[in-house]
Amino acid sequence: MRSADAVTVLRTAAIIVIAYLVLLKVNAFLLILLFAIAIVSDALDGFFAVREVSKGKVQFIEYVKGALGNAKIRKRMSEYKHNVSKIAPSGARIDVAGDRVTEYVMWILFTFLHILPLFVIFIIVIRHSFADALLAAKGTSSRMKSKFAKAIYASNISRFGINTLKFITFSYLMLVYIYSYPLWVGYVLVAALVIYIVIRGIAEVYEATFSAKKFAKA
Repeated sequence: MRSADAVTVLRTAAIIVIAYLVLLKVNAFLLILLFAIAIVSDALDGFFAVREVSKGKVQFIEYVKGALGNAKIRKRMSEYKHNVSKIAPSGARIDVAGDRVTEYVMWILFTFLHILPLFVIFIIVIRHSFADALLAAKGTSSRMKSKFAKAIYASNISRFGINTLKFITFSYLMLVYIYSYPLWVGYVLVAALVIYIVIRGIAEVYEATFSAKKFAKA
């Protein structure tokens, strides 16, 4: 198994363990710390994939600088990532699968605990099912061509924003269940997260349908 895929498997397993510990009402702040580590580890699979293709030339600090916007490094990382997609075409989809499992486990957990209404998970599942399927048929987010999709979905700012909001939202819901923090704050966070997820889904659909047709004609 590739190192990148192994990281994805490990962080997915960690999320399941964390969810079980939430049910047991283990110290919430310890769980939030573990959850943060699991979220941050999402960046490691990309690093290991690039490092494998570059034959160890890329260092983690350099990879981070590219992700943070260093144009020269970012361009070189894009070339490596393009080569990764040729060598391991399923790698990107495995990464997406890990992201979805992580998210679904959290949504299902708090729905099961009667903290969230059932319709929320319906929205999430429907959004991901259609948007992911359409985008998978056209490629991955790293190959997006339209400015709209790149800005709303594939940009580093958007990725950082959605991951940060997921972390804050699910962490707060842990506090709601374990320490009875005010639920209304959780609802505000959930509403913001769902809206953000739906908007990013619209960008995926746009890229996979209207944008794809536009660039095909060009």
